[in-house]
Amino acid sequence: MLTASQIQELVKGGEGYNVNFKRSVPSKVKEISEEVAAFANAAGGYVLIGVDDDDRIIGAEIDNNKRSAIQDTIGEISPALKCEFYPVNVEGKKVWVVDVPSGKDKPYISGGVIYVREGANCQKLRSAEEIRAFFAECAKIFYDAIPCRWFDIEKDIEPSNFRTFMEMANLSDTLPIRRLFESLELMTEEGIAKNATALFFGREPERKFPHAVIRCLRFKGFDKVHIIDDKTFGGPLYQQYLNALSWIESKLEVEYIIKGTGPREEIWEIPLDVFKESIMNAICHRDLYEEGGTIMVEVYDDRVEISNPGGLLPVVAAEFGHKSMSRNPLIFGLFTRMQVVEKVGSGIPRMRRLMKEAGLPEPKFDTQGFFTVTFMKRTKTVSAIDGTLNGTLNGTLNGTEKLVFECIKAPPGITANDLIQQTGKSVRTIRRVVKQLIEMRLIEYIGSKKTGGYFLMSKN
Repeated sequence: MLTASQIQELVKGGEGYNVNFKRSVPSKVKEISEEVAAFANAAGGYVLIGVDDDDRIIGAEIDNNKRSAIQDTIGEISPALKCEFYPVNVEGKKVWVVDVPSGKDKPYISGGVIYVREGANCQKLRSAEEIRAFFAECAKIFYDAIPCRWFDIEKDIEPSNFRTFMEMANLSDTLPIRRLFESLELMTEEGIAKNATALFFGREPERKFPHAVIRCLRFKGFDKVHIIDDKTFGGPLYQQYLNALSWIESKLEVEYIIKGTGPREEIWEIPLDVFKESIMNAICHRDLYEEGGTIMVEVYDDRVEISNPGGLLPVVAAEFGHKSMSRNPLIFGLFTRMQVVEKVGSGIPRMRRLMKEAGLPEPKFDTQGFFTVTFMKRTKTVSAIDGTLNGTLNGTLNGTEKLVFECIKAPPGITANDLIQQTGKSVRTIRRVVKQLIEMRLIEYIGSKKTGGYFLMSKN
């Protein structure tokens, strides 16, 4: 049974893959059995009655007739599913909990329909193809739900990553870790952590999951002949996501438009937001059973390709760009709680829209074997027009280096602290970049350590 503090933590985190809120008993009580069946067809979860759409605990009174109606509609689920249904006093208000286990006899059917969880939503399978695909998925266990017997939640968690999750998910760190993970369905009934727990929170999970990494490659030219940079990012999944985004940004070129005294406008070869969508998509949907494959980020002179093991599931292929189903639903649910994942099924349309708004070709998708998305770069410019600064510098600088270079151009004599504030980059990054620019004889440091600053070399 959930405790009052556990319910408070779940409510703070909002609705997600394993929790659904109801303000009161719906007029169509069957809606509850639909949610219950969807949870049973996934990793289990909770229906909390007495929580409104603004994630506030308001309490609910359920008389005997409504209780019987709820129990009756759950009893109509086939095959029979045993759920707990009980009230909990939270802050002086009564919250009713329908505690749903992950079903052992999937699929569970409510009213003749199979319901599944897609992120924080309950969706029905409509076509024969979707239903066949779901039956095929029921025959195997989701990789992120497999018991991870070597993982010790007291010793193997990476603390800073865990704190980041708690802050972004709006969860209190007063709740014991084991109880938190139990409420998030990250532990088995026997108290063993699941693979998702190790991958998302573990310290160096690649020691046991060597394929669960992101490899980033920069090629010279247009083919896979000459590698000029090769980085592999491991660690907790959210850190992999951030590192991959930072690496891509360092490999892209950017121009700046300065109009008047307002903030400069950045014009990237490819809009950076498309990579937030595509990297997150790769992490959540990769087939972790394919132990010989990793997520690949490949940057060429004219394009960027991002790929992950596992083509589209048949359920998704039928409505590509409109429907989503993750191969790693527990991981997807954790990113949803952090509000990193957009609305389910919105990633592909969003990538298309961002590229179109930037005046670039729509991304190209290859769904056979590996799922690969290709983004074409913007054609380079070589002159300053209408206040546009030439940000390419003959193609020698990456995005961060050009940003620092432009800050040094106006005003000259800028200090390292000012560069950090203006660019938003870390101390380590600024030190590395200015060192690189000095070695390239683009800038120089003039003056004492206390009063000096960075200037363009006289030849510039």
